[in-house]
Amino acid sequence: MRPIAVAGLLSLSLLLGGCQALLLAARPDSGLATSRQAWEQRAPGCQGKDCALVNIDLQRFDDLPELNARIEQELLKLTVELPGDPPAPSLQVYEEAFLANARPGWMSYLQAKVLEQHDRLVVIELSSYRFTGGAHGIPGRAYLNYDREKGRLLSLDELLLPGGQAAFWQQAEQAHLAWLEANGLSEDQQYRAIWPFVRTANVALLRRGVMLKYEVARIAPYASGHPELWIPYARLGGIIKPLYFPGRG
Repeated sequence: MRPIAVAGLLSLSLLLGGCQALLLAARPDSGLATSRQAWEQRAPGCQGKDCALVNIDLQRFDDLPELNARIEQELLKLTVELPGDPPAPSLQVYEEAFLANARPGWMSYLQAKVLEQHDRLVVIELSSYRFTGGAHGIPGRAYLNYDREKGRLLSLDELLLPGGQAAFWQQAEQAHLAWLEANGLSEDQQYRAIWPFVRTANVALLRRGVMLKYEVARIAPYASGHPELWIPYARLGGIIKPLYFPGRG
């Protein structure tokens, strides 16, 4: 068995577990039309079970090449090894470079899928899992909120009313307190000192609420995976622009 440990296998299952969502999102009545492009490449000339590999699984928008290009750029950012390093210019260049330098057992999984299409928004989830030796691999997540009417991706500032940043992050801190309580950690002062609340760029406006998903080892130990904080829309009146509430777009 490859040395990726149980955590790695769980990450892979999360990456590859969205087949049903992919099929649903591709239906004509669910918003923007999409199609799937997936492939896997192994190290040249390798025949064994421990061959290094790159696996890429993309849900592409049939009529939006500029959005597809932007998704690829954002996905490649999840492959950066060290802060400040530039991402590869394309998936093909990344794949070739990874396999050229890989050792047996190394692997890289990249996925882009539509998480939800509702009202005027398309929410896209980017996932990665990279194993290059050691006790476990490195999973990654990123989220993109696309406005179908404006035809572009939105920053958090564009989703919020003017001056809404401070109020939004106050609500996020309240969601973090709720997460601590749900996990039996609200009274653990040592835990809270080691793993304090921090902000994240991973914000997704979904039907059931606004989700903040954190990188591993960001607000909790690696074994906790990707913690999710949820803010109900009922707490975001006067903070998020009304047109981005479900049922109003």
